[in-house]
Amino acid sequence: MSTSESLRPVTRLRLYEQVVAQLREYAATAGLKRGDRLPSERELAERLGVSRASIKQAIVVLEVQGLVEIRHGGGTFLRQDSLRAEPVAVLVDRRRRLPDVLDAREALETKLAELAALRRTEDDLAAIDAALEAMRAEVEGGRLGEEGDRRFHGAVTAAAHSELLAEFMREIADQIAESRHESLQQPDRPAQSLAQHVRIADAVRARQPDAAVAAMRAHLATVRAVRLLNWKPDADD
Repeated sequence: MSTSESLRPVTRLRLYEQVVAQLREYAATAGLKRGDRLPSERELAERLGVSRASIKQAIVVLEVQGLVEIRHGGGTFLRQDSLRAEPVAVLVDRRRRLPDVLDAREALETKLAELAALRRTEDDLAAIDAALEAMRAEVEGGRLGEEGDRRFHGAVTAAAHSELLAEFMREIADQIAESRHESLQQPDRPAQSLAQHVRIADAVRARQPDAAVAAMRAHLATVRAVRLLNWKPDADD
């Protein structure tokens, strides 16, 4: 590599990215924890010397990562014990690939639900029920329920008894896990997802393939409803 090729253009952080870094430092210095409230947008804009538009965009970056919750009329509250945000470039990359992952999930998992309703065994139902109980315990314990969610979709896949479809699911397992985390960090989503899983399981148990397909499609429509996909990373400060 030549000397000239080793040089790269210097990346200038967007103003709202700088605000995110400032908010992370402020939260750490002030000892803010989950449930604590950030100063108002107006106060932050005045203290940081930036526009309220920059503050809003920074808050959105924190929101799409599940770090804060915006309560209309009530302010912005921490959902975690820190504001350790991912770099915006990582978010942009995930936002770019997420629609394709969700399209693939709908194509594969609706068919898997249909086949599971037609082919499931008692052992398959036992695995599905165990996954539901695991997710319920996680959700009731205040967690996202990601492990129970993973086990549930894995159990439905196994109940379809289609080796090729199962192989397709294994091929995109990492991307599915990413979409799962994105969905389950939405406010109130874990309990909603658990209820939807129960409806899928009921249709599989009753050997109702059309109902299983409809329940899985409705569930995946909810998985698609994430704040990240509405975020515009290039919005002006």
